[in-house]
Amino acid sequence: MPFTHTVGRLTVIALQDAEGPFPDPRQECFPGATAAQWAEADALDPAARGSGGEWWLRFRSYAIRAGDGPVTLVDAGIGPEGSLAADWAPVPGHLPDELAAAGIAPSEVSAIVLTHLHNDHMGWAVPRDSPFTHARVIVQQADFDAYRANRDQAGQYDLLIEPLWAQGRLQVLDGDHDLSPGLRVLSTPGHTPGHQTVLVEDGDDSLLVTGDLLVHAIQLLHPELAYASDVDPERARASRRKALAEAGGRGTTLAISHLGTAFRELPLG
Repeated sequence: MPFTHTVGRLTVIALQDAEGPFPDPRQECFPGATAAQWAEADALDPAARGSGGEWWLRFRSYAIRAGDGPVTLVDAGIGPEGSLAADWAPVPGHLPDELAAAGIAPSEVSAIVLTHLHNDHMGWAVPRDSPFTHARVIVQQADFDAYRANRDQAGQYDLLIEPLWAQGRLQVLDGDHDLSPGLRVLSTPGHTPGHQTVLVEDGDDSLLVTGDLLVHAIQLLHPELAYASDVDPERARASRRKALAEAGGRGTTLAISHLGTAFRELPLG
């Protein structure tokens, strides 16, 4: 059964598409981390460490809705067999089953915000595989431009962006943007050129769906640590520090795609 968190009148539902080991040793993913920092991170999020010491990832999406209204989905998992992530991530994913368990029909999803254009976050949004046939798909201009410029190396363009554009379902943003009452997209570049997060707020309550702004508990404890897959480590570090400082200042809950737990309260204990 999916996990839920309420933000005033809004409900955020964590949907786990799959879980499995990351293909590279975690020490290579965070080359600046010390043994003491790894011990801290393992104590904070023990479920992210596999029995053999490997990095164990969850692949999550988050569904957001007010009452019985339309659903905004943040990220779209790794997808089915044969998806773009199938060469490294565990497939098939189970996002459609997770949505059904949460009482959400695919037709109720009116928008999909892709935090970035990496293949473990877009699987069920690819039109050939997607049950969300009418949802608009929201990306940042900088990611759109990056993948259009490198389309020969990235199936993301031909299989995701170009079909969505042809169908009139691609919405390209440039910076921060209000999606609907209580939902705001924030530009948080660095992991990719156009990485974005989603702020959910109602009154004094707030939650931030982080995408890959941070990917492991070690970055919650030490946000200065760079992740080897960040395209611009300095910009990613600046985005991460700013977001965590703001979240800690107002007690914002974090919804983090790859951690062992779906929701993390701040400030950290």
